[in-house]
Amino acid sequence: MPSSYTIERRDYPPGDLAIWIFILAELLVFAIFFATYAFTRSNHVALFNHSQLSLNTNLALINTLALITSSYFVVRAVAAIREDKTRLCIRWLIAAVMMGFIFLVVKIIEYHHHYHNGINLRTNLFFMFYFSLTFFHFMHVILGMVILSAVAIKARQGHYSSTDFTGVETGACYWHMVDIVWLILFPLIYIMK
Repeated sequence: MPSSYTIERRDYPPGDLAIWIFILAELLVFAIFFATYAFTRSNHVALFNHSQLSLNTNLALINTLALITSSYFVVRAVAAIREDKTRLCIRWLIAAVMMGFIFLVVKIIEYHHHYHNGINLRTNLFFMFYFSLTFFHFMHVILGMVILSAVAIKARQGHYSSTDFTGVETGACYWHMVDIVWLILFPLIYIMK
């Protein structure tokens, strides 16, 4: 007897399995970075606390809001393509990329301020970690923006629909990883005393 409704089947994890292997590898690298930072910080608390005072927490908060907002936009893009709303999906993806662009601009302003004041990787241990961690993340934001842009282009070319949206989910998964890493990095570097 035919049913008057259909049960939506969803694959878990969402997206392509290869992206999950890549994400787990990236998270492992960040975890090692974070653990090394925490260990080093525990042996140089005064230096880290003093150096932290020169960071602009307001700019970092703007970046946090930009990435959280961009992740929301990516969630909306996935929801749109699942409903076969390709144009809306593309708009949400472009909005997410624009928030990523805001993140990059704010981070460049922050880097410029430090370099203008003579602060660089060699200033001390804290800044060696600060620049290494934040720049490593910065490069991941760029890669995420490239991925989301490629997904938007493919969506515009008609490669995704309500029955085939794995590519959109795959891009979304990577972008959420970038966001989650920042949500750990922000308090670790800017706030933790």
